[in-house]
Amino acid sequence: MTDPVLSLTDARLSLKGNAGPVDILKGITLSVARGETLGLVGPSGSGKSSLLMLMGGLERATGGQVRALGHDLTALDEDALARFRSRNMGVVFQSFHLIPTMTALENVALPLELAGARDAFPRAAAELEAVGLGARAGHYPGQLSGGEQQRVALARAAAPRPAILLADEPTGNLDSANGAAIMNLLFGLRDAHGATLVLVTHAPELAERCDRVVQLADGRVAGEALRQAAE
Repeated sequence: MTDPVLSLTDARLSLKGNAGPVDILKGITLSVARGETLGLVGPSGSGKSSLLMLMGGLERATGGQVRALGHDLTALDEDALARFRSRNMGVVFQSFHLIPTMTALENVALPLELAGARDAFPRAAAELEAVGLGARAGHYPGQLSGGEQQRVALARAAAPRPAILLADEPTGNLDSANGAAIMNLLFGLRDAHGATLVLVTHAPELAERCDRVVQLADGRVAGEALRQAAE
């Protein structure tokens, strides 16, 4: 694989537990190509979300190396990691993580403002229109349905035009209809902006839309499969 956007070499993650260190990831070596969509699947506790957090610099590897866009994330301090994420990554969580005291528009504009964009609010408004929520821009998260909140989260992640989109169970808290709509929006944003997409999912229909699927088990890569090209 040439010019990987993300690469992990023998990446390990251990966290402190009551009985001592707990090994969560046990030597992951994996690369993701520019523009690729990678699905991470496996049973609960297999390390999927932890691996996604390593890729996004939201957890720091306790061994090995994690590189993104040519930068060694394991060598950056917390401030440098935060700056790198704000410029290059969009993250979507299962539980939305919207700021409850901010309107939908303000939530989407926030990362743009932090990045110094002078047109943060017009761009945020355009992103909300793109996910079908232009008329709900002035509503607070508590006034929105779960599907609407996830649309706001998608708009917020996509607004800075990140090179990398990371999604952790983006349809996990939604019913089937809203889940399907979010799936379509997520892949639509990927296509529109040319981002590399890595997502964690338990949904087979979501995994099937990925270019490649990596199966995790007990903190290790247990297998992978490429999507068959349509005839």
